[in-house]
Amino acid sequence: MRITYRNANNKDYWTKRWSDIPADAPMENSGVYPLKYAQMTVQDKAGKILEAGCGAGRVLRYYHDRGYDIIGIDFIDVAIGKLKNMDPTLQAEVGDITRLRFADQSFKYVLAFGLYHNLEHGLDQAIQETHRVLEKDGLVCASFRADNIQTQLTDWLADRKNRGSANGKKAFHKMNLTRSEYEQLFTRAGFTIDFVGPVENMPILYKFAAFRSSAHKKFDENKARMEGYRLSWFGQRLQNTLMRFLPDQFCNIYVVIARKG
Repeated sequence: MRITYRNANNKDYWTKRWSDIPADAPMENSGVYPLKYAQMTVQDKAGKILEAGCGAGRVLRYYHDRGYDIIGIDFIDVAIGKLKNMDPTLQAEVGDITRLRFADQSFKYVLAFGLYHNLEHGLDQAIQETHRVLEKDGLVCASFRADNIQTQLTDWLADRKNRGSANGKKAFHKMNLTRSEYEQLFTRAGFTIDFVGPVENMPILYKFAAFRSSAHKKFDENKARMEGYRLSWFGQRLQNTLMRFLPDQFCNIYVVIARKG
């Protein structure tokens, strides 16, 4: 396990990030993370869904607009406020993954993309709460930051960018886990793992405009979140090569789909 520290603490970071952009439009690209993995998980339209850590709402709005019974929670109130202002029919609320208000076996599916690695404390408790609110044979699909070359490079770039600010003081930003550490989180809580794999969310190459597709040269976070982080032909070929030969080092997240027995 490796912990990333930044100049702003985790909650302040996410408050600023969701304050700086509008609520998401529904995600469009089902061929990339996270929608690709959500669709691998959610197979029954009648099954109730919890999206824990819904953020700006790209996945929540995708399923809501298609008539699924989905509730989104997030610990950043500004994100929930923007979603409710955009669409008052959304079921979205401020919540804490370590202390969910829902009864046992309330959901058939839990989607938790980019959530658990934000917890400085209570990680095992959060996974146990996820297990508690799932039905028997219910599924959780979740992602977690990988501890590898790519995330080390990303942290190094962020440190260079922020050098000299905040008087050198650092606060908890996120956890980074190896694949085996991530698997153990879920097996300890009583889950059976159906799938776990290295995934590229935002490739490190996307941080450099030269490698982005022509429509993404000027960074627009909402567009990237809706369409996926699109690389140029050359950038994608290079990323594909890295993922083919060194997937555990050049992914930036692991995705798990796990089943409650």
